[in-house]
Amino acid sequence: MTARQVVAAELTWSDGALQPALAVWVDDDGRIGRIGPLADAAAASDSGGGEAPIELRRLPGIALLPGFVDAHSHAFQRGLRGQGERFPSAAPPGGGAGSFWTWREAMYGLVESLRPERLFDLTLQAFREMRRAGITSVGEFHYLHHSGVGDDFVGDEAVLAAAAEAGIRLVLLQAYYKTGGIGAPLAGAQRRFETATLGGYWKQLEHLAGRLDGRTQSLGVVGHSIRAVPLAELRGLLAESRRQRLPFHIHVEEQQQEIAESRAVYGKRPLELLLEQPGGLEGVTAVHCTHSRPDQLRRFVQLGGRVCVCPLTEANLGDGIPPLAAVTESHRRLCLGTDSNARISMLEEMRWLEYGQRLKGERRGVLVDESGAVAPLLLAAATAGGAASLDIAAGRLVPGTWADFVAVDLASPLLAGAAADDVLAALLTGGTESSLLATCVGGHWDRNWERGRAMP
Repeated sequence: MTARQVVAAELTWSDGALQPALAVWVDDDGRIGRIGPLADAAAASDSGGGEAPIELRRLPGIALLPGFVDAHSHAFQRGLRGQGERFPSAAPPGGGAGSFWTWREAMYGLVESLRPERLFDLTLQAFREMRRAGITSVGEFHYLHHSGVGDDFVGDEAVLAAAAEAGIRLVLLQAYYKTGGIGAPLAGAQRRFETATLGGYWKQLEHLAGRLDGRTQSLGVVGHSIRAVPLAELRGLLAESRRQRLPFHIHVEEQQQEIAESRAVYGKRPLELLLEQPGGLEGVTAVHCTHSRPDQLRRFVQLGGRVCVCPLTEANLGDGIPPLAAVTESHRRLCLGTDSNARISMLEEMRWLEYGQRLKGERRGVLVDESGAVAPLLLAAATAGGAASLDIAAGRLVPGTWADFVAVDLASPLLAGAAADDVLAALLTGGTESSLLATCVGGHWDRNWERGRAMP
């Protein structure tokens, strides 16, 4: 491949730090070809030599980071923003009338109202907000398959189309959803989630594989939860996902009631049941783990599993805070998601990944790297960790990965006074989306929103 453009920012994230005078070569297939000194890039752009000239894109006043990776999203739930935040006047003293389960009923109400066109619009709205929030890749944990009772799977097509329109890299995490609770039939809005048989599920996955844009779209396998997937079928999903080399995601222990139901029926907690599955847990991502036991969570990551935390949604729903401080082995196996999309901000997700642990343990600096720094580990969760969970070549600025970037405005008033070594920490503790100028997916820049000054 030959270089199509060379991106030269004032600071570039490389080897765990923001470094000056570096350039990133972007090949014509949309991947990073090399990273090297700015002087080499300037010489290459001037050389000519009979070949098409290389575009040298100088970005003064900008820090270049890997594009953020949202490993867990339910895009259609963007339609609930602002709803469900009023609680009965007869609430008990001190409040607390609402719960995840009352919120879920409101979500089901939204599902019943959605036609395919509205699903497309909501999904596109969420994906565009993600681009504005610096997110270049999303794992869409997708279970709203049908327009009504039946198996038309028009919801799957709507998600693919919305991602293409928004220009976001998509991993369609296709959910298998069989039961309305452990051993219970589907009811009401849940019928729009149905995958009746494993055979039908894999047939639809094969159909979707032929519909993908290979440069920006791929697939993953989902067992929605222990509540929605019988154990025998969960084993089948895991085994086939390994055979096809596809990532596997599942909701795990978000709520105490989920754990109680699992223990009542199976005699074990959901994470215990996952730990018993044959073949190890490499390629498996457990979403939430809010109420997981530290010993079981430790075993899960030791067996190759990853943990996806969604701090803003977990706070909004009153789920709780996962016991990450007690499981230091998990700190290198983390990724982040926007989940219900009540607020789409990977900066906030990173911030509250650490802040939640501080509040839970009443101490600072819980998620730190070998040097004791918080910011690099949080960035890794929002980039490389998410990319590993979704099995995509993204989340890092190294040769061979996709040229997916987010441009940070070093002139942002919110970063004023921060030295180069402190810019990332300043962004994660005090920055907002106003500090982000643009994103790039596969070498294609998006400048469809204003940030006070135009990208060069």
